Amino acid sequence: MTAKGKSPFLEVDFFEDLTAAIAAPAGREVEAIGARIRALRQEKGVSLEELSRLTGFEVGFLSAIEADEVQPQLGTMIKLSKALDSAFGRLVSGTGDKLFSITRRGERVSAARSTARAGKKHLYSYKSLTPGVKGHHMEALVVQLLVSQDKEMSVHEGEEFVFVLNGTVLLEIGGERHELEPGDSAYYLSTTPHLISAKEDKATILAVIYEG
Repeated sequence: MTAKGKSPFLEVDFFEDLTAAIAAPAGREVEAIGARIRALRQEKGVSLEELSRLTGFEVGFLSAIEADEVQPQLGTMIKLSKALDSAFGRLVSGTGDKLFSITRRGERVSAARSTARAGKKHLYSYKSLTPGVKGHHMEALVVQLLVSQDKEMSVHEGEEFVFVLNGTVLLEIGGERHELEPGDSAYYLSTTPHLISAKEDKATILAVIYEG
């Protein structure tokens, strides 16, 4: 997939795979995220009301996440993992038991879609490149961005690095607006209010998120 005839940054088959459209995940894969959050909350003995106080999210919103009516954004999951004293990766890619992980090009990688707070608008799709490692706190993802009409800035603990693979990316951060082209990158503390989306149609980035 390319934007307006632009070629991916690196012309090799691997990056063609990375920048291809991320297919909608099977229902059971999407449901796993809500189930993981609910299981972790119950494991910690935390009620929805307590989790609401810890995160600032409304009880109804948290309940909708657990019921898979809303697919949480990555920043939301970081806040939830912090509140539940758990590794961010456990929510994104599940509990692992390995000391390291190698993801082969031809291996199937689970994908997920994030939706807006109301649960209807699809914001972006992503797939994890770091599954199966026990207790990991850094997550590498291929993220397919769409144009965002929502202007809600994301603020959470941690650090982020993004590298544009395909398309043009809009990054609003620190009161500034930046356009990033294939080959451009950005690194920032996630505590700085930020919003990232495609400028037109779609864009694909490699994102490395450290929850801090």
